[in-house]
Amino acid sequence: MKSPNRIIKPLLLLAAAILAAGSLRAEPLFPQPPGMCSYTHREQFKQDVPATLDAIKALGVTDMEFSSLFGKTAAELRQLLDARGMVCSSFGVNYDDLVKKTDEVANNAKTLGAKFVRVAWIPHQPPFTLELAKKTAAEFNRLGRQLREQHGLTFCYHNHGYEFVKQGGGTLFDVLMAETNPQDVSFEIDILWAFFPGASPAKLLEQYGSRFKLMHLKDLRKGVQGDFSGKTDKENDVALGSGQLDIPAILKAAKKAGVQHYYIEDESSSTATQVPKTIAYLKSLKP
Repeated sequence: MKSPNRIIKPLLLLAAAILAAGSLRAEPLFPQPPGMCSYTHREQFKQDVPATLDAIKALGVTDMEFSSLFGKTAAELRQLLDARGMVCSSFGVNYDDLVKKTDEVANNAKTLGAKFVRVAWIPHQPPFTLELAKKTAAEFNRLGRQLREQHGLTFCYHNHGYEFVKQGGGTLFDVLMAETNPQDVSFEIDILWAFFPGASPAKLLEQYGSRFKLMHLKDLRKGVQGDFSGKTDKENDVALGSGQLDIPAILKAAKKAGVQHYYIEDESSSTATQVPKTIAYLKSLKP
């Protein structure tokens, strides 16, 4: 009769081999192709929209967030996207256009095929205040409801740093969350502009979960100190993984939160070299 050790040891080795093989086949931390915010290639789009779309698709990116029509009509831009098998999932506009041209904004978004309408800046004279946060939240509720009920669109607010001024036991960003209706107002987390004023993007995602529908992927140059201004030199945007943010932790939290679209946004003048590095970095991440 064989000893128990002679039987168990091979079984344990086999089990270890199976687990190791399984880990090699494990899904990457970021398995999907990223999307692209048009602002990353704003200068190229100003010169030649079709060629810029071709260059973006050559990177393996087909999901766009447009924050400008770049001299085209929404229908013309949609035609260019369709011809390339690309989509626009989010349409970014300025605050005044959303307030004064709500139906026009909605119709352009729907023509583009977008499901989300996004605003990235609340007009204000610094500092951002509790009074303005509450006033803006009420306006967002009204606009978000109109977009949802009349147009079937989801409104998202994109943080920009100044909202993280301390208020009570939290921040004014917490006030915006608390004062807005989840069915009418969602959020796009810009991870650099959450980190810059001292917040943790991963903890925000854990705290607010499905309120975050969209994400801007970007990283902050090492050594740069943040503040509540919502502004920094554009050259402080660096390729993902080369800056200060803990990208793996953020992506893990985003997956749990159910973020639907991730867009690369690199505001620097070095996008020709940095964007490919960002995409390669995302592909390299393991669970």
